Amino acid sequence: MLPKILVVDDDRHTRNLVARLLTPTATVSLAADADEARALFAAADFNLVLMDQRLPDDDGVSLLREFRSRRPHLVGILMTGFADVRDAVAAVREGVFDYLTKPFEDLEALEAVIGKALELDRAYREIHGLRARLSSESGTPNVIAQSPAMERVLGQIRQVAGLDTTVLLEGESGTGKELAAKLIHAQSMRADKPFLEVNCGGLAETLLESLLFGYEKGAFTGASQANAGYFEKTRGGNLFLDEIADMSPKLQSSLLRVLQDHSFTRIGSTEPRMADFRLICATNRSLLAEVKAGRFREDLYYRIAVVTIRMPPLRERTGDIVPLTTHFLDHYCAKFGKECGPLTPAALQALESCPWEGNVRQLQHCIERTVALHAGGPIDTLHLFPAGDHAASTPGIAGPAPTLRYQEARAEFEQEYFRRLLVAAGGNVSEAARLSGIPRQNFYVRMKRWGIVTN
Repeated sequence: MLPKILVVDDDRHTRNLVARLLTPTATVSLAADADEARALFAAADFNLVLMDQRLPDDDGVSLLREFRSRRPHLVGILMTGFADVRDAVAAVREGVFDYLTKPFEDLEALEAVIGKALELDRAYREIHGLRARLSSESGTPNVIAQSPAMERVLGQIRQVAGLDTTVLLEGESGTGKELAAKLIHAQSMRADKPFLEVNCGGLAETLLESLLFGYEKGAFTGASQANAGYFEKTRGGNLFLDEIADMSPKLQSSLLRVLQDHSFTRIGSTEPRMADFRLICATNRSLLAEVKAGRFREDLYYRIAVVTIRMPPLRERTGDIVPLTTHFLDHYCAKFGKECGPLTPAALQALESCPWEGNVRQLQHCIERTVALHAGGPIDTLHLFPAGDHAASTPGIAGPAPTLRYQEARAEFEQEYFRRLLVAAGGNVSEAARLSGIPRQNFYVRMKRWGIVTN
């Protein structure tokens, strides 16, 4: 279904220009004044509103504020033929996604801004859709996925979840292996039974052994009473062993016997007990490489790697960065009782440009920190990445990677151009604007777009 875009402008030429530009990829509705815009807005659920700042019967910021009071996550772009930095600041404070000046000098840049705005709208809608499904599917994990890489993973999970076979989840730390394990449990035939999880890397061998196998009273010093282990407590459910590569050779051997015999014995007992659980394992290292290095049993590897699912790092699923960010922003605003957002185009671009070596977990912590420290209102690049934050490092602009799309490369060049121009002008905005040949007001608008500040 094509996105719905409302264009509000009293200038017929501007309305028609934007309509011709967008009609092949969107359903466009046109309004010449505020009353006409209100009627159209009440009749349709628009994905984006492009609003003129000065209308015959109202001003654009006030009308967008009115629309956002009915739909708080409405994405709006303000257009004006009167470039005024005060208007730009007011618009951003009201949560406007971007502020564009007319006449439009670069239609490709306009298309790029609209595309990014629609991407933000899709992210908002996905989060709200997930909330609705979660309210009707109690216990189902919340999975944010739009990228092809994650769609493949979800397809694999759907295929294997209903099969009573062991699953190995491989991937870097922070890629969501635990979430994937919970999703497999939620979609399995054992979903009404317990889901228990153990991090093998965080426990000493003796403690992990007693936790898994259980023990009888007096089995060791401090065992004042008998205790059932996870093999027993799972009782027909799914057992998740995280960081399985860190399990000691002794416990690897013990686990193999349990999987082979479908039985186990508590520590301090000779009575065998039946084991009825489905095993899900995870590791941030290649188990096959661990086998070749002699650190992991080959026979156990083939027992637990019946189905192997690789969780992609965030750098391979950049299409999920915006919806993940929107989800985390929504979550932490509710948790901390704040009203932060939306993110500016420059902030979104910065998030998508980061390497995210810590993957989804690092992105989550970044948004949590931002909301915790932000007073409220729109979030720009400097709010996400304070000076000196290593996460803000991005590839050099001088030689953009050949895999970048044209609009992305152009945006990187423009941002770096304005930064260097200000340095050459000693931080003097008027002089930098003169050197660039761009009107001073427009120069301020572009500085705001890219999150560039001067002392």
